[in-house]
Amino acid sequence: MGPGRLSCSLLLCCRRAAAALGAPRCCPLPARPLSAAAPLRAPLRPPGTGGGALWNGAAGGGGDGEEEEEEDEAALEELLGPSPLAPRPGAQRVAIVHPAVKWGPQKSPLTTAELQIAEAVALVDTLQNWTVLDKIIIPTKNPNKKFVFGKGNFQVLTEKIKKLPHVTAVFLNVERISSLTKKELEGVWGVQVFDRYTVVLHIFRCNARTKEAKLQVALAEIPLLRSHLKSEVSQRDQQRGGSRYIMGSGETFLETQNRVLKEKELKIRNALEKLRRKRALLRTQRRKWKTTLIKALTGEAELQPRDQLFATLDITAHAGYLPSHMAVIYVDTIGFLTDLPHNLVESFSATLEEVAYSDLIIHVRDITHPETILQKATVLSVLRNLNLPSHLLDSMVEVHNKVDLIERYKPTEENALAISALHGHGLEELKQEIEKKILTATGKMILTVNINLEGPQLSWLYKEATVQEVEVMPEDGTARVKVIISSSAFGRYKNLFPNSKIFMS
Repeated sequence: MGPGRLSCSLLLCCRRAAAALGAPRCCPLPARPLSAAAPLRAPLRPPGTGGGALWNGAAGGGGDGEEEEEEDEAALEELLGPSPLAPRPGAQRVAIVHPAVKWGPQKSPLTTAELQIAEAVALVDTLQNWTVLDKIIIPTKNPNKKFVFGKGNFQVLTEKIKKLPHVTAVFLNVERISSLTKKELEGVWGVQVFDRYTVVLHIFRCNARTKEAKLQVALAEIPLLRSHLKSEVSQRDQQRGGSRYIMGSGETFLETQNRVLKEKELKIRNALEKLRRKRALLRTQRRKWKTTLIKALTGEAELQPRDQLFATLDITAHAGYLPSHMAVIYVDTIGFLTDLPHNLVESFSATLEEVAYSDLIIHVRDITHPETILQKATVLSVLRNLNLPSHLLDSMVEVHNKVDLIERYKPTEENALAISALHGHGLEELKQEIEKKILTATGKMILTVNINLEGPQLSWLYKEATVQEVEVMPEDGTARVKVIISSSAFGRYKNLFPNSKIFMS
């Protein structure tokens, strides 16, 4: 039940987007995990069906489809009702309590109690109308015990909390506390008690904008609802005694409520799967990154960085160009949290699964952070748990950001790139490295060929490759054509046009 770790490291996914654009010149696309590959395309609407929406491939009129959509909408509204677990609305004046493990296997050698409580403060500051009233570090040998602290320290802590003016909640900076412990602590302190899971989940809840994000929050709440249910049943049994069965049903109250929760969980998972399938029709390319870095790579002036944890729970895509004018997509997803229960990570797997569709992953680290080494370990652990293809992990590019804040900084890790997203330092080198890795990952190359404008070469290249530039030389009826082409297509080109002059980039 050790404190969770909040990672400021980020990932970037990039995919080559040239083929999807269907134009001689490529348009760049955005990223978080970085990937490059031939983009998937949504199915085309058949002739005569009009434009706008995607064709679903079904025969017949749209009446049944509209009715199904209305039924789905009604079912979603039922699943996304008000949460019984949400903290009371309004302002919260919070005392943050951090149990500092002094020794033993639960003590992390890569961090300190001061840094851990600073992370807890950052979480509270993310929530509107929540303020930190006090920060308290109390030593403990075993944070898993019922009251977390030893008897003496618990008494000292209780006195401190009760002396705080107008305190409304205590944030106990541990991963999870049981419903029984929560109830006992609230009884002693007289205020609401939140653990790290609850606070992070509330941040997610506040920032969920799309149906998918809201469904993921609802899914993450299921384990908490089960835990609270057991506590409620235990309390009912103590207060009422007698029969535990619901009249005429043959089920106990606990069995009935567990069945209801299981049915709700199944409905949420089915709804998420429907949304995933719908998103798969539109999937192109994905990557994870900080807004400042995406803005620097893509030139999107309207992007405004927000110094806020989990400002979005949804995937955002941004277009960008690499040095060869190759278009790529950078995909921005949810940030990294570590040492949180597996079911919370699983609930938000939809935002992380995009990494698997990348051609390249770029790990961007805030090299000025005092826990940058621990953050790197966190990100790598999460990626390994996603069961990504080995080539994605092996080809990952490591980027050290904010080097402008460290005098004469030089990376110690092999092949790491030093950049400053804010000032633009190192960005061209980064783009070149991205391009090189993407071409390798996708089995493509950039080359320039001399062609005769009267021959079939140009139309063949437009069909079989991605044409980047065409420089016409009217005096001799030829052109120099720059293309991105696969190895197999290049082999066919040489067989078909053996006399064509070829210049490798």
